[in-house]
Amino acid sequence: MHTIITGSGSFIPANIIKNNSFENCLFYDEKGSLIQRQQAEIISKFQQITGIEERRYADAGMNSSCMAAEAGAKAIADAGIDAETIDQVIVAHNFGEIGNGCMHSEMVPSIASRVKHKLGIKNPSCVAYDILFGCPGWLQALIQADAFIKSGMAKRCLVIGTETLSRVIDPHDRDSMIYSDGAGAVIAEAYNDSDRGIIGTKAVSFTGEEADYISMGKSNHAGIDDSIHYLKMRGRKVYEFALKEVPAAIKCCLDECNIAIKEVKKIFIHQANEKMDEAIIERLFGLYGIGHAPKNIMPMNIKWLGNSSVATIPTLFDMVVKGAFKDHSISKNDIIVFASVGAGMNINAVCYRV
Repeated sequence: MHTIITGSGSFIPANIIKNNSFENCLFYDEKGSLIQRQQAEIISKFQQITGIEERRYADAGMNSSCMAAEAGAKAIADAGIDAETIDQVIVAHNFGEIGNGCMHSEMVPSIASRVKHKLGIKNPSCVAYDILFGCPGWLQALIQADAFIKSGMAKRCLVIGTETLSRVIDPHDRDSMIYSDGAGAVIAEAYNDSDRGIIGTKAVSFTGEEADYISMGKSNHAGIDDSIHYLKMRGRKVYEFALKEVPAAIKCCLDECNIAIKEVKKIFIHQANEKMDEAIIERLFGLYGIGHAPKNIMPMNIKWLGNSSVATIPTLFDMVVKGAFKDHSISKNDIIVFASVGAGMNINAVCYRV
């Protein structure tokens, strides 16, 4: 029994926030000192490092569960299934339901319960629950769905990643320009054809000094209430960690699946930072003694969508399968890899035959 993806969907907010939107922001460093550089210079350097030119923010009336339900409904329609036949609704996120202009997070009821309600699923045997695993959350939810399907405890799962990061960012922190909002979803189903579906998975957690590389903390601006905490990242530490550990985890996954790197058609990696992702893929191929990664192996949308955490991989995957990229496509029997890294610090990878 294998797990295959039979449908996908995504919700991309309409509000486009370009880099020049931050030109009037005052950025402070981690010590609370005003960064003595022109805003245009700060933004230009940011774009060079991350590749991000714009990102999307949710409308004031749109929350994480709303976006998740929109993406989920599209995945259900794409798979051509009856929503009442879904055994599990698994939703990955990190910050719960946050209203616009409010830092208060609602974790009860779960986002998954809210999504099941919004989708109008009546079947009580459809179990709805959340998963928190940092940016790799959606991929870990897919791994979890695969485990339930292979155990025989589920036949069909709706797996969603959703986040409104625009509501947990410090406006005085340069790193806040990275983050965005969005949601992506897939239907994962049991399939008897042994040649298709999830071939193997790998997940690891590093919780030594790495545990606080991405965390919550007070604003860089000393004038902001210290009781309000925002999403914080130790960028250099994250970069060095990811460059070392993510390629190793992907290689371990492929090796355990007996899949050669040259068989891989596409790598769908968490859209964290353009330069970091490119370096990770180069390092991965270097582990196999290959000087450079194939030019067209890694689709990316971070340039115009930013980093929406758990939503980056499912939205990217949905865009590729729906033909949104001129230079990227996947066909039946292609080998693809999903991989992510984020707060925890957690890393995971999935090898999949289309």
